[in-house]
Amino acid sequence: MENQTRFHILVLSGLSDLPSLQLPLFLVFLLVYLMTLTGNLLIVLLICTDSHLQTPMYFFLGSLACLDMGYSSVTIPRMLIDFHTQKKVISIQACITQIYFFLFFLISELVLLAVMSYDRYVAICHPLHYTQIMHWKTCVLLELGVLIFSVVYPLVHVLLLLKLTFCISTPLQSFFCDLRQLLLVSCSDTFINVLLILILGIFLGGGIFALTFCPYIIILNTIMKMSKAMRSKAFSTCSSHLTVVFLVYGTLFFSYFRPNVKDHSVVDKVVSVFYTVLTPLVNPLIYSLRNEIMKISLKRVLGSAYSKRYNDRYRGRLVTR
Repeated sequence: MENQTRFHILVLSGLSDLPSLQLPLFLVFLLVYLMTLTGNLLIVLLICTDSHLQTPMYFFLGSLACLDMGYSSVTIPRMLIDFHTQKKVISIQACITQIYFFLFFLISELVLLAVMSYDRYVAICHPLHYTQIMHWKTCVLLELGVLIFSVVYPLVHVLLLLKLTFCISTPLQSFFCDLRQLLLVSCSDTFINVLLILILGIFLGGGIFALTFCPYIIILNTIMKMSKAMRSKAFSTCSSHLTVVFLVYGTLFFSYFRPNVKDHSVVDKVVSVFYTVLTPLVNPLIYSLRNEIMKISLKRVLGSAYSKRYNDRYRGRLVTR
């Protein structure tokens, strides 16, 4: 250990080393980032301004939109800077900080998806008691539980990372600081770190996964006993949530539950783009296109804005006359 050189700066391999691709990639991901912020912010504004959307279901949806904005802001701005400067270097402290916030938003989103599954379970399986069970105090407590759990979980990993030393200048095969990739370039013994990832992944990750999907077993059983009209309405309220759940878990499982991380760097980068960049982008599209109430609310807001603009213009003409 004493003869090894310690590094305080890490190198990210990025998405591409070709100089000719840096500007096109910068413009593409800048556009994606702006669309992500716009789409999720629009959902938050709709939920805050439309009284028809001020229910527990849309309260959690607004929270998901806020998390998506934070989630994408952890990785994309840093990637845009690397495209612009073409240096792709990051300090150890900044790298660990990025890992903390990345894990915070990722775990927050996974736990919130589980809470939203419970909300759909109560709404479909116990509709007469929905307002008593999912009142605002319960929603706030569930939200606080999500935040507290999401703050503590990545803190455990970060505290162990701070004890490691890094003495290998091999680039991280990613465009952001990934926990697995960071452990690969450490010259310390990372057995405890890897063991902790495995244990927490199995027990906590498995628990969150079960809490997300198990309610849908009961939901599907209840839906099959409904009339055709009620069944269609129940499916429409669940389809958006299920689509997002399958999208998030599908990309995460494909990325993290494969052996030989070093042998799949290109594939890992492509998959990482899906769950760090594209998922926050498509979530508002899924909820706006597959949710009739959201579409009606959007049309109502756009219609009122157009009507106000038309009335102001009409009044202006009357004044000039």
